[in-house]
Parts: sequence; structure tokens; C-alpha cells
Amino acid sequence: MTNETKTQTMFGNDNNPSNIIPMKYTLDSKIQFQCHPGVSCFTACCGNIDIILTPFDILRLRKELNISSDEFLLRFTTPMWVDKTDLPGVKLNLDEDGRCPFVTKKGCTIYEHRPSACRYYPIGMANFHQADDEGAEAEKFFFVVKEEHCKGHDEPKTWTIRDWRADQGVDLCDEMNVQWMQLVMRRKSYGFQASMSPEGQKMFFMVSTNLEKFKNFVFESSFLDTYEIDPQELEEIKNDDINLMFFGFKYLASALFGAKTLQVKKEKIDARVEKMKNSQGDREADAEETYKQLIADRDALMVQNEDYKK
Repeated sequence: MTNETKTQTMFGNDNNPSNIIPMKYTLDSKIQFQCHPGVSCFTACCGNIDIILTPFDILRLRKELNISSDEFLLRFTTPMWVDKTDLPGVKLNLDEDGRCPFVTKKGCTIYEHRPSACRYYPIGMANFHQADDEGAEAEKFFFVVKEEHCKGHDEPKTWTIRDWRADQGVDLCDEMNVQWMQLVMRRKSYGFQASMSPEGQKMFFMVSTNLEKFKNFVFESSFLDTYEIDPQELEEIKNDDINLMFFGFKYLASALFGAKTLQVKKEKIDARVEKMKNSQGDREADAEETYKQLIADRDALMVQNEDYKK
């Protein structure tokens, strides 16, 4: 049996998303596709589209451009909400013609460092649950986007999806993006009935878009007085931006979702407990004082009533 005959129907005719071939593909499924300057639609897909930037995308692009996160965000991005959540992120600014600012007639000027979204096209990946498989591990599969204007599908070059992903550098992107996407999916699972605090949103945005600011937060605030950080890990996040990025994801999981990825120092916990005890004692004292005042008011009222009767 060939890989093609193993391919399964993914959507019914009535709910097939636009431009998606209604089939499920595996890593060993074959596709026919190639994009190069000789294709008549070359760079046509680089305009009129939202290119969402992951933290790894921003890190690679600003390093390639040799600019700070602040400058990159100001010059090349627009704020947006990530994947229908209340998590703030950014997308790439398009030029006045609605095209990516890094694309010319000759092609992409940042091709080796292009965003993850650009690398995935035309292959998408999804996780799928059958309706009666609640709680089961999701099935991972791939799908092919085939837009009418794209002539790359008419090229004779064939690949397995595995080879295509390796050629495009997708596997590295997945490795760098998976923890961030897990945070997004966790937030998405809560739905809109639970809103995130403005402070939480600001922290998510800082970690996701501006590693320099996050690094300052770690090393120049009371952060290290609060959390137990292994000295070797501390050295790694001080000297390597990739390690700093992953540490940021770990911090967000702990601070925003209660994951036990970071440990608060014992003395901080003890101080918090003591503060809560003192606060409880203060509340009890306030309650007792209020009670005494109510008794005094009642007694005064009774005296007034007796006087009135006389």
C-alpha cells in the first residue's frame, strides 16, 4: 500500500476549510510542490496575510538585522491578540502595498531567518480528537493548503512531508516554538469566561517579544530574591538568548498558570504565611472591636429608650 492510498479524508464536503485539501497526511506522505524564482506566482503569497511572529522569530530576525527588540518592534510589528485569546503578541507590519517589508522582486531578503509561518507553507500541522475519544492523546497529522494563485503545486518536484519540513527548517522552529504554543493552547482552553489580568498580559508580552527587558527583569529586580534558580541555569540564561527564552516560557507557566516549573524560596513562603497570619489576626481584632462597638451602641440605645419611657 502506498503512502498516497494511506491518506485519509479529514473533512466532509460541507465543512472543508477554504484552500485545504480534504485529506490527512503523515510524515511519509508525498506531495508535489516547489517554489523558486521561475514560478510565475513567485512571492505572491508574501502579501495581504497576517504573519504572526513567535518569540523565536523575533529573536532570529532582530539578530539578523542587528537591532534591539525595542527597535524591531517599533519598526516592523503591529500588536495583535494571539490565536483568538487575550494574550498579546505581534504580527509583521506590511508595507503600503500590503506586502512583507523584507520581500523584493528577487525574493526574500531574510530567507535564512524568515518567520515560522513562512516556512510551514503550504503544509500545516494539526492535532485531532475524535468526538468519542475525550481524554485520549491527540492524533497529530498534516494537511496541504492549495490556493488557486499558487503555481508551486504544478512543479514536478516531489517530496515526503518529512523531507519538506527538514528542507524548510520547520523541525527547528517546532522545537523552539512548542513551549510557547503550549502556553497559548493552555490559555485558549480556558475560554473567554476567564480573563487574564493586565499584569499577566504585560508579562506574557514582555517574555514573548522583548528578551532584553525580560533579562533586566530577572537580574535587576527582586526576581532572584524570590525564586530558587540553579547557579548553572542562571549562568546559561545570562549568556545565551535561547536559554533565556526557554526560561521565560518556564516562568510564564509558573506565574500565569500555576505550573510547578519554578520554586519560590522558603523564606519568601514563610514571610507570606506570616503576613497572612498577621492579616488574619488583624481581621479578628477588627471584628472583635466592631462587635464591642455594636454592644456599646445597643446599650446606649437601651438607655435612651428607658429615658424616653420615663
